[in-house]
Amino acid sequence: MKFSQNIPQPRLLSRARALLLAACLGAAAQGGHANTEPDGVNVGRNSAFTQLVPAEQVEQSAAQQYLQMLGQAAEKKVLAPKDNPQVIRLRAIARKIIPFAIAWNPRAREWRWEVNLIGSNQINAFCMPGGKIAFYSGILDKLKLSDDEVAMVMGHEIAHALREHARERMGKSAATNIGASVLSQVLGLGQLGQTVTNYGAQLLTLEFSRSDESEADLVGMELAARAGYDPRAGVSLWQKMSAANKNAPPQWLPTHPSGSTRIADIEANLPKVMPLYQRARAPAPSSARP
Repeated sequence: MKFSQNIPQPRLLSRARALLLAACLGAAAQGGHANTEPDGVNVGRNSAFTQLVPAEQVEQSAAQQYLQMLGQAAEKKVLAPKDNPQVIRLRAIARKIIPFAIAWNPRAREWRWEVNLIGSNQINAFCMPGGKIAFYSGILDKLKLSDDEVAMVMGHEIAHALREHARERMGKSAATNIGASVLSQVLGLGQLGQTVTNYGAQLLTLEFSRSDESEADLVGMELAARAGYDPRAGVSLWQKMSAANKNAPPQWLPTHPSGSTRIADIEANLPKVMPLYQRARAPAPSSARP
């Protein structure tokens, strides 16, 4: 970008960076979302960088991309109908998990949740911002997942949305690439909206960091446990994932922690979530006789 000779570039850069720093510090002081329940796992608050990008824009972009994906799948006749047994199964599991999402992110109360199944050999699943969930048939068919294992996968993907990992990535990108449009930053942080636009088409394939993945494992395990699904299924899930990875790496594994690392983390945190599972599975007390 060219600058007027009457405006010193270093001063603009310093001011713009100062604005972003102030935004980050303000967001950190304000705090992101965290689990409000007294028990379960503890992964802290959402990153302050999420505050640099409007959640509404990210969720709107995700909804558009999700709708486009479903349209393309329908055209190719690979979008499973609502009466498909696996779709019924996935949506039933989601209905049990979603009520526990609100404690992690109040915005989840207003999300228009969707769960769909796409016919594909990919061993993959995702949940986009705003609660847009999709499973590929390959992860169900090739891994022969039990309901408990499906819940672990779904909880993990929902956790990405609740912890706003995509929004965090966008915020970091806007802060890192500040020099690309300093004036718009100084005059209102306008580049942030463009960041959402640039990332919109990538939300379906966005890669998260290893720390994001580890965090999603723990939060997802808690969500599944609270919904009455055995969190110990995380061990068998990642054993199956590791076995599948030996032949053809699943799409969602290259940037993720190793299967052995994930299993160790899950086992280390089982004491925190097993009581939640046992509570969810406990029979309801019988009503007193009149």
